[in-house]
Amino acid sequence: MSEFALERVEPGQVINLTGRLDVHAAADVRLALADAVDSGSGDLVIDLASLDAVDATGLGVLVGAHRKAGRAGRTLVLRDVPPPVGRLLFLTRLDRVLRTSSSAA
Repeated sequence: MSEFALERVEPGQVINLTGRLDVHAAADVRLALADAVDSGSGDLVIDLASLDAVDATGLGVLVGAHRKAGRAGRTLVLRDVPPPVGRLLFLTRLDRVLRTSSSAA
């Protein structure tokens, strides 16, 4: 089983993901993101600065949250995407679908 942590920095607004977003963490992350979409307003920021890795299931969770946020009139923003995760988003062309930002911006 992989190590994973989720911290709700600002409920419904900012979530920090730490560790691995993989098949083992997917269900918990999916529920947390759905709750965040339903309980907040404006952009839902997911900080990935401390994310070590993501697999196909984890990408599916992010895309699902993106769609749910869109249906709720919100925007999902991935902040501080680590280079390996950014490369995966590029290779899967999800960089064209999922909005990213940098905390330095």
